[in-house]
Amino acid sequence: MKKWILASGLLLIALVISGCKAPAKEGKLSYDRPLPPGQLALRKITNPHEIPDFTMACLDLDELRPAINHSLSYLRKPSSRQFYPVGDITHDRALKSLEAFAELLDSGLAGGQLNLAIRERFDVYMSIGCDDHGTVLFTGYYTPIFDGSFARSERFRYPLYKQPEDLVKDSRGEIVGRRMPDGQILPYPPRAVIEDSMMLQGKELAWLSDPFEVYIAHVQGSAKLRLPDGKLATVGYAANNGHEYKSVAQELVKDGRIPPDQISLSAMIDYFKTYRDQVSTYVRRNARFVFFQKEEGQPLGCLNEPVTAYRSIATDKSIFPRASLTFITTTLPRPVAGRPVKQIYSGFALDQDAGGAIRAPGRCDVYMGQGDVAGQLAGQTYQEGRLYYLVLK
Repeated sequence: MKKWILASGLLLIALVISGCKAPAKEGKLSYDRPLPPGQLALRKITNPHEIPDFTMACLDLDELRPAINHSLSYLRKPSSRQFYPVGDITHDRALKSLEAFAELLDSGLAGGQLNLAIRERFDVYMSIGCDDHGTVLFTGYYTPIFDGSFARSERFRYPLYKQPEDLVKDSRGEIVGRRMPDGQILPYPPRAVIEDSMMLQGKELAWLSDPFEVYIAHVQGSAKLRLPDGKLATVGYAANNGHEYKSVAQELVKDGRIPPDQISLSAMIDYFKTYRDQVSTYVRRNARFVFFQKEEGQPLGCLNEPVTAYRSIATDKSIFPRASLTFITTTLPRPVAGRPVKQIYSGFALDQDAGGAIRAPGRCDVYMGQGDVAGQLAGQTYQEGRLYYLVLK
């Protein structure tokens, strides 16, 4: 998914949210503040009174067990061991934590009883956040559904590209650069050079009808394509060119194209429908370029496992324990009569994705699902909160 997440994760779309109206503390806090050298992103809570109450979340367990299964599937793969330990959280401890929590769910416990069982059996760690006091900015991402085709036509003429053979990754999947004919490895070209040089000609995977939809797919890290015959196909994240992500939304606000209190995904779509000639100008300010591959079934996160609405989150995978069980408290929009309504939210989720704009302990992206409604929900997600990790004692 955002792998860019990224998948990536790929994840609202971080491009949009980064320019949205912020909580009252914005200006005082830098949500992307890097983790200081030698410091851990998670701090174990030793005072029982500081451990959050899980009761309300223990009454809403829909889709949690399948999401845990996806994380278990990942952690049972030998390749997952290379990303541990994270602080004092070992791979075996992370795996046993999920197995133990799954057993609690299978026992039928819920509400207050499940809350007590969790507090008895699990240690709770809190993200130090952007301010060392636990403040985390929650944004949202989703899987868009676009009209598309695997064949070029007059209507479908804006391509999504497959991963090129000259792109080099290391053993952890990080982008190293571009292997040149003489064997030398150089930084991979930025978006503008890739597009102007047509260096990826022949590597087209699919075609869309709108250039800004292509860019949305790049930022989200995946998309569903509604093909001419009516069938749906999934294209997912394969890699990126290694360049840092830059928010197009912020650029539009900075240039006075869209007022900061009106910036949203829908506002950007409307803007670029009116000013189609400006799409290239703005998207090229983000040098990051994403490559895609065909996928089957549900959209996948950076663990190569399916992501689940409200149950999958994207974090900085260099500092947080991937696939682990988390607990989030914030304000999130929920669909009510087809419209997003913001509500105080607390719930369990699995750390299953990453994102190009989701860096440092002060950022977290919540997966909101597929389609237009999920896109509206993602566009309304921009709120401070707390992020916790549950680890078996």
